[in-house]
Amino acid sequence: MIEDQNLISYFSILLVFIVATFIAVIILLLNKILGKRPREFAPTKSDTYECGVPYVGSAREQFSVRYYLLAVIFLLFDVEVVLMYPWAYVYKKFLSQGLSIVLEMAIFVVILFAGYFYLRMRKALNWD
Repeated sequence: MIEDQNLISYFSILLVFIVATFIAVIILLLNKILGKRPREFAPTKSDTYECGVPYVGSAREQFSVRYYLLAVIFLLFDVEVVLMYPWAYVYKKFLSQGLSIVLEMAIFVVILFAGYFYLRMRKALNWD
């Protein structure tokens, strides 16, 4: 009985995948059949377009590693802040069982600020 219910659950997921694949194939075929094709090849068609402003220089500029470092640091701190939302949601429920939930979050925040102050000391957040 339980195995039949699991099989029905998996069948519904399989059915969604089949329907999604079918719709995607139909849309691609309709685009191939009804879509306009270019009549001639123009070199300006494959040129880069930046809001009507002619481009200057090469598009192959190298970015500073600090740009990527700052992006990774932002993602790291962003994920850590997102992890605080579930904690805030269950805070009142688990507070009655003791202060361990507060201690855990305090340790988490201390580690978070330690990382932040380490990055400030290493000047990783300075753009200059």
